[in-house]
Amino acid sequence: MNLAGFPQELKERRQWVLWKLEPGKDGKPTKVPYNPANPRFKASSTKPATWGTLAQAIAAARSGFSGIGFVFSQDDPFTGVDLDECRDSETGEIAPGARAVIERLASYTEISPSGCGVHIIIKGKVPAGGNKKGRLEMYSQERYFTMSGLHMEGTPTTIEPRQAELEALHREIFGECRPEPKPQAAGNLPTLDLPDAEIIARARNARNGEKFFSLWTGDLSCYPSPSEATAALLSMLVFWCGPDPGRIDKLFRQSALFRPKWDRPQNGETWGALEIAKAIRRTTEFYGSGRAA
Repeated sequence: MNLAGFPQELKERRQWVLWKLEPGKDGKPTKVPYNPANPRFKASSTKPATWGTLAQAIAAARSGFSGIGFVFSQDDPFTGVDLDECRDSETGEIAPGARAVIERLASYTEISPSGCGVHIIIKGKVPAGGNKKGRLEMYSQERYFTMSGLHMEGTPTTIEPRQAELEALHREIFGECRPEPKPQAAGNLPTLDLPDAEIIARARNARNGEKFFSLWTGDLSCYPSPSEATAALLSMLVFWCGPDPGRIDKLFRQSALFRPKWDRPQNGETWGALEIAKAIRRTTEFYGSGRAA
């Protein structure tokens, strides 16, 4: 690790965590984050109270941890782009496709702690429509990157604004984000004319009722973050309610997964409205409709 290599803007943020390789549920090694202010406890990429300063992370990292990491938050201007398995750890050679992305974004780039990948940090926000494809990932919030400070020669040492470049890259990788579906006439929606409590009861008694109830009561144990759990619960609610954004929103607000982020403005809508729209696009069958959408 090269502490001097980190950009000053990152050094000043209280968004650092520790990480340690531990066996995951599938037996594979997992990078588990820990709280640098109290290393006995794990950290969460969605809970700022579990993060700390760079100084705290450096001091605690010496006590048996694999390294330190930086958390991306909705309250900072940064996005991290991760290019995995693109670098020869012995020769330092970068794969041509990864090199093109690095040159295109032209911002602070460092070699990942494994030596086999690179991390690019830019100023910008990832558009809706996708975060991961193949060996490329990009995140603006609710994720952390393991950090090395090993600046990649030939790239800027500063974090540069690259929103336009990020959007263009995102379109090429994930395609155009389809416009949000407009509300349909109520008579055309295959919805259930039932009280909320009855819909919830039917969902609990279904074959996947245990999974539904775990999500409904806020159990995140099977998901890497609250966002993935939210997406799973929304897909179930779309099935039971039909493609009715208002009804889905009303029900989701009653679940333990509801949080203030739901009403946060994003791309002219709210984060919750965009998540509902994505869940509706993913769903092809609805309870009681007797047909695919």
